[in-house]
Amino acid sequence: MKLIEKTLNTTTIFDGRIIRLTHDEVLLPNGKVSWREVVHHRGGVCVLAVNEESILLVKQFRSPYQAVLYECPAGKLEDSEHPQLAGKRELEEETGAYAACLLPLGIMYPSPGYTNEVIHLFYTENFVMGQMTLDDDEFLDVEKVLLKDALTWIRNGKIVDAKTIIAIYRYLDLKNKILL
Repeated sequence: MKLIEKTLNTTTIFDGRIIRLTHDEVLLPNGKVSWREVVHHRGGVCVLAVNEESILLVKQFRSPYQAVLYECPAGKLEDSEHPQLAGKRELEEETGAYAACLLPLGIMYPSPGYTNEVIHLFYTENFVMGQMTLDDDEFLDVEKVLLKDALTWIRNGKIVDAKTIIAIYRYLDLKNKILL
């Protein structure tokens, strides 16, 4: 079966600092017309910083969920910014950790039903701690967590952030260390 939809018309509903929302008229594979609401996002990065058997996580309040979440350091790409450079920048800003090199763990689509956001996942096993340089509207705590404890936190729902869960499992798979 042919699965491709063709966009016939796009209307911008909102154009903000982080996202743009469009209402798209699409031609379906069966010839019928339908509508899609699409959140356009320039993309982001997520960095798993591993030091022997521990990882760095940030703990911060997330307004859409009205909850404090544990996450790997992460953030949005700036205009035309290379994902690896953005990852280094976000790691340093949010945790104070400086890494000369980030290695790829692939990409993830956080919610392909309504957004085109792509998150680039990286890891580093070689970093040095320095000073955090948070944005003016950013408030978070950094916690060093044993990798085995992070897996327990995933199982019991203490870590629920998808990019963090995927980064941890991809890293463990890469290192042949799946600890299920």
